[in-house]
Amino acid sequence: HGKVIVLTEEQLNNSFAQALSGKIGQECFRYLDAPVQTIGALNLPCVPINLVLEEAMLPNPKKVAAKIEALLAY
Repeated sequence: HGKVIVLTEEQLNNSFAQALSGKIGQECFRYLDAPVQTIGALNLPCVPINLVLEEAMLPNPKKVAAKIEALLAY
């Protein structure tokens, strides 16, 4: 389909996932039907110990499914 999602559990600021997304965008631009999307943890200082906050911070199936649906609708 010419669409890419890069998924990571790390924060997106200055992450390998962001660098990889950029490289894919540069090298594969003519083959892509949509911008490369990244999914990662929220940009917080650390992963919370509280399970509810951890779920809110990290990628989970709901967040990934929503991003996939949005990308497929692009």
